Amino acid sequence: MMKFISFGSGSSGNCYYMASETTAILIDAGISIRKIKKYFKDYGIKPSMIKAILITHDHADHIKAAGCISSEYFVPVYATELIHKGMQKNYNAFKKVDISFAKYIDTDVDFEIGDLNIKAFSLPHDSTENVGYTIENAGTVMSVMTDVGAPVEAMKSAVRQSGYVVIEANYDDVMLQNGNYPAHLKARITSGTGHLSNRQTASFLAENFHEGLSKIWLCHLSEENNHPELARKTIEAHLNSFGFINEKDYELEVLRRNTPTGPFDLI
Repeated sequence: MMKFISFGSGSSGNCYYMASETTAILIDAGISIRKIKKYFKDYGIKPSMIKAILITHDHADHIKAAGCISSEYFVPVYATELIHKGMQKNYNAFKKVDISFAKYIDTDVDFEIGDLNIKAFSLPHDSTENVGYTIENAGTVMSVMTDVGAPVEAMKSAVRQSGYVVIEANYDDVMLQNGNYPAHLKARITSGTGHLSNRQTASFLAENFHEGLSKIWLCHLSEENNHPELARKTIEAHLNSFGFINEKDYELEVLRRNTPTGPFDLI
């Protein structure tokens, strides 16, 4: 069994905690180290339990505290070579990851941390490089895809083998187009290397739904161009139109932007 907690999910900062019976990791560390320490205390997580930080990409809302956690608690940071290089160049990181704690991974190549089997897969986004992660322990499989410009084949493979999925539903099309963002930012978000809309996520999930998919969490919602209930209803209605019924065939939940969501037991 694994445990999952979202410490924050959105442009203000992203950080996810996952743990098996013997191994705990963070996926991204884009919230303040003060908050991370508080949440560790709130949930009874000892820093010594954290065996690794996995980084999805080098944007500040995913890496702000990675160097701080790594150096203070002697935690290795796993990322591709390009992502590590991007992190070193990002001046918004509170502290750079010391080279002695940098662990280099390749996409589509399995690696192990404790009793977790992990694979990174490439996702389109306007960062130096961007990956999702599939994590397996004793037959329980979860995939995390936080920032995604467009659905790609690697996502399909990840979802089809997972019982649990964290996937971006960043914006509502109408809210974005009618909102106050400048034209260049709207174009960036919808470009194919920006973010997934509620509609895109709904279509992707319907196309790749399978009977083993028991729980879906929607992540990285825009504060300005989305609303949790709107995102949930859009995905739920679309899946319903294909005959997949929430709370019968699967469970759907929206991860909160600035406060923890969970814990959840993954069986």
